[in-house]
Amino acid sequence: MSIEEKGTISIHTENIFPIIKKFLYSDNEIFLRELVSNAVDAVQKIKRLAALGQYNGELGNPLVEVSVDEEKKTITITDNGLGMTAEEIKKYINQVAFSGASEFVEKFKDAKDANEIIGKFGLGFYSAFMVADLVEIQTLSYQEGAEPARWVCDGSTEFEITAGNRTSRGTEITLHINAESEEFLSKHKLEEILDKYGKFLPVPIKFGTKTIQEPDGEDEEGKPKTKSVEVDNIINTTNPIWTKAPADLSDEDYLDFYKQLYPFSEEPLFWIHLNVDYPFNLTGVLYFPKVKNDFDLQRNKIKLFSRQVFITDEVKDIVPEFLMLLHGVIDSPDIPLNVSRSFLQADGNVKKINSYITKKVADKLQELFNKDRKGYEEKWNDIGLFVKYGMVSEEKFYEKAKDFALLTNTKEEHFTLDEYRDKVKDIQTDKNGQLVYIYANDPAKQDSFIQSANKLDYDVLLMNSPIDNHFVNHLEQKLEKTSLKRVDSSVASKLIEKDDNVESVLTEEQSKKVAAIFDKAINKPGYHVEIVGLNPEELPVTVTMDEFMRRMKDMAAMGGGMGFYGNMPDSYKVAINGNHKLIGKIIATDSEEEQGLLAKQAVDLALLAQGMLTGADLTAFVSRSVALI
Repeated sequence: MSIEEKGTISIHTENIFPIIKKFLYSDNEIFLRELVSNAVDAVQKIKRLAALGQYNGELGNPLVEVSVDEEKKTITITDNGLGMTAEEIKKYINQVAFSGASEFVEKFKDAKDANEIIGKFGLGFYSAFMVADLVEIQTLSYQEGAEPARWVCDGSTEFEITAGNRTSRGTEITLHINAESEEFLSKHKLEEILDKYGKFLPVPIKFGTKTIQEPDGEDEEGKPKTKSVEVDNIINTTNPIWTKAPADLSDEDYLDFYKQLYPFSEEPLFWIHLNVDYPFNLTGVLYFPKVKNDFDLQRNKIKLFSRQVFITDEVKDIVPEFLMLLHGVIDSPDIPLNVSRSFLQADGNVKKINSYITKKVADKLQELFNKDRKGYEEKWNDIGLFVKYGMVSEEKFYEKAKDFALLTNTKEEHFTLDEYRDKVKDIQTDKNGQLVYIYANDPAKQDSFIQSANKLDYDVLLMNSPIDNHFVNHLEQKLEKTSLKRVDSSVASKLIEKDDNVESVLTEEQSKKVAAIFDKAINKPGYHVEIVGLNPEELPVTVTMDEFMRRMKDMAAMGGGMGFYGNMPDSYKVAINGNHKLIGKIIATDSEEEQGLLAKQAVDLALLAQGMLTGADLTAFVSRSVALI
């Protein structure tokens, strides 16, 4: 029987090809993803039919082959899958792919993103016309007595079906590449695209051949010899680890896979194997990388697949924001494929997947904490960033994480939130029953303040990660009757208001005189002198910024909507220890010059302790100090 037919695809589609070409142009490399995925589907379907006993012919080795001919300017995708009859070509290529054509044209003439279009209307095959001005299909169906068929179309709405020349089961699609798309005739370029989209497809993808070295006996000295052998260049791993059961995998397998994904990264801390089939299908492996305090990491490290076809590394709607720094792979056929990102957000499955991942991560962290507390503490530097970020940004996560989040003090001891409350509540509760946590964000710079606090038996927490500004505020909202103060926000004995204040030995008149001397020595706006009674061992002068004021300025600097505070001038408190012998010395001398000199020196020392003495002031201080020696 000879097959010969010409026709038009559909009356409604006069303007469909220009749309495909115009709107998909920016993303035209996905033609290869679509055609190779279709070929893989055809191979998997024949395997399924054979397994069900509905096909009894020879299966052969399942294979999809991509080849390029630079002279003829063609790319060919061949599979040994189901194949099609002429009737099926008419149905699947001419009708089904265009059944939604008029709706498609209406809906997508203003589309911006190729992913809004391809796949949505069964148009995967037609992405070929993004890069080809002629497409030819040669196919032979698996059905008994089927005749080979050929279909050809030049990107207009006209097609032609004739008898084909294929002698074995399967389909071969040849693209005659158009002038603007000749970059795709480069082997290197094609290999790059195949590696990106097809690295883990479930059927072997062959792209040319490669030379490998094989053992070839021994030479005269008994040393092993090798010979060069030409073998198929298979570009993919057909059974990546996320398709296997965790019980069948070793730590080595997970680490090898990580190296395959991120060849130049340090080993991950641990990983979470995702595997759920209800209420949606999802598999994958997420790795916790070593991040330390570097918050500006590359975020697009999680790759999203659908049935082992790579889709995107833009996963922000699927993965909770605080886990965007994780690495790894998520594969779900239930994530709406090739649709715009706005659709991704609205889709019910996406929300469920997001919650599931949050829960799995929380469960894994809790398990690590319970199983090996010491090991968990050692990793806290890396894990802490995720956990704190999650607690601040996601209420459900906070509820779980409050049992395994750790607070670390300047002695590098770790406590859970409950443990820490119990540790400090007896000593660090103020006269109003408010618990005060004291923290440092730059322990090297704040060392003198930390030592002063430690002398009073106060514990000092370390809050020096990029997220800690927010975390401190969040803890204050969450913890009952608890406030947090930075260790340098006041002199140590004033950080926690108690009833047993030390009195200053100065009379009121002496206090006024000392305040006047220091005001004159400082001679700068924004510095407010106050005489306080402290232990004589404490420093004579301490310069601090009020906790509330400084916090608001920090938030403003981070763009936290506190712009009003960001524009206010800095305001510092200068606490003069009335009980220090230097203050006695200043009062005892009649020389105004010496009074000014001593006061200036004491203030500069306090500024130096805060890292606030710079430029000409620092130079003058050094000269003065040398003169005093």
